[in-house]
Amino acid sequence: MTNDFFDLIARLAKNEVDFVIVGGFAGVVHGCTYVTQDIDICCDFSVENLLKLQKAVCDLNPVHRMAANRNKLDLTSENCGSYKNLYLDTDIGQLDCLGSISGVGDYEQVKSKSILIDAEGINLRVLNIDALLESKKAMNRPRDKQAILQLKAAKKSKGK
Repeated sequence: MTNDFFDLIARLAKNEVDFVIVGGFAGVVHGCTYVTQDIDICCDFSVENLLKLQKAVCDLNPVHRMAANRNKLDLTSENCGSYKNLYLDTDIGQLDCLGSISGVGDYEQVKSKSILIDAEGINLRVLNIDALLESKKAMNRPRDKQAILQLKAAKKSKGK
């Protein structure tokens, strides 16, 4: 992980956001060598958890990356229920917060298919290699096809 991306993930963990690392960074954890431009997480989209997420990144000037006017992130108890995904730009990197993962399911299903790792003294949940393979197959984008090859090779080298 780059220092900025690790800082972003560490902020979430320190603020007790309930999340699982998925996507490119999960692939790196499992041995892939590809480069990713953002952090993808699957998280609990409850009001309490989203407000923790906002608190974790509030000093990083988070804005909605996919919105034409790039509104500042401004979550409230009232509007949290309207989100299924959040695509954010922050001062230290992009953060994609997803409520479900193709090929795996909703947050609870994703969490049940995650492993716990220690990264510089911080416990983080990461999607397990089998579930990550399923998600990449379901997405079926060109970059996912390359990731599948690398994940299968990593899995074989670990004897799984």
